[in-house]
Amino acid sequence: MKTVNSLSGGKTSSYIAANYPADYNVFALVRTDDKKCLFPDSKIRQIVSDKIGTEFIGTLEEDAIIYTMLDLEQFIGSEIIWLSANTFENVIQKHGNYLPNIMSRFCTVDMKIKPIAQWCYENTELPVKMRIGFRANELSRANRMIERQVNGIEDFKFKVGEKNGRNKWKDLPYRQVEFPLIKDAIFKDTIENYWKGKPVRFAYQNNCVGCFHRSELMLKHMSNKAEKQFNWFIEMEQKNGCTFKSGITYERIKSYKTQLELFDEDFTDCDSGYCGI
Repeated sequence: MKTVNSLSGGKTSSYIAANYPADYNVFALVRTDDKKCLFPDSKIRQIVSDKIGTEFIGTLEEDAIIYTMLDLEQFIGSEIIWLSANTFENVIQKHGNYLPNIMSRFCTVDMKIKPIAQWCYENTELPVKMRIGFRANELSRANRMIERQVNGIEDFKFKVGEKNGRNKWKDLPYRQVEFPLIKDAIFKDTIENYWKGKPVRFAYQNNCVGCFHRSELMLKHMSNKAEKQFNWFIEMEQKNGCTFKSGITYERIKSYKTQLELFDEDFTDCDSGYCGI
């Protein structure tokens, strides 16, 4: 089987890329059409556009993730394959103009899982061995993923062609998941220490700025750190007339008084690839 490292842009999955070489390193980028979220460096925008094969305007993660992936590719000395399917706006429209929420996590499926799976179908011999960055204390998360496998292999519904203008789909054996950090008893402190002094720039938090999994405190914090992306979530909520959580809006969260003393331990990080799924 070919090996695939699923990368998210966080320190954990990047640690796997640096320490567990694979046949392929794959990263799925979250894009937006909104020019208010324009990535500030035009030269870097062109580099990213060339990598994904379509125009890159901006991301709804922190801008720093773009530098992370470019730095990481240089650091590991191996190609990182960048993928990007539909923009977040198109994904929301496809799902009835509702924002992703805890009951319907289509953002991860449409913008992370499907592009990576489809690339593997089109470019490798299935099934593949895929490394997921769950750390040694995340065994329960790994077990839930293992439970989806049958005889050690997880199936996936792939687009295999078109007929009469409609997509054709087929369930095929896709991947065997591996958790090298659990196997080697790697915890967060080892990963944090590893990246100290290394020439890779990381975002404060990876994954979407307005991720519904984040607490209100964290979302308020992100509204200050990545204001243009957070404003996108406010505008989408207002435009589509729905909220991402019952009784809470992004606009309300942005109006909260800032908590001055915040520590990394206050928040749950999610940097294992596939938005931690």
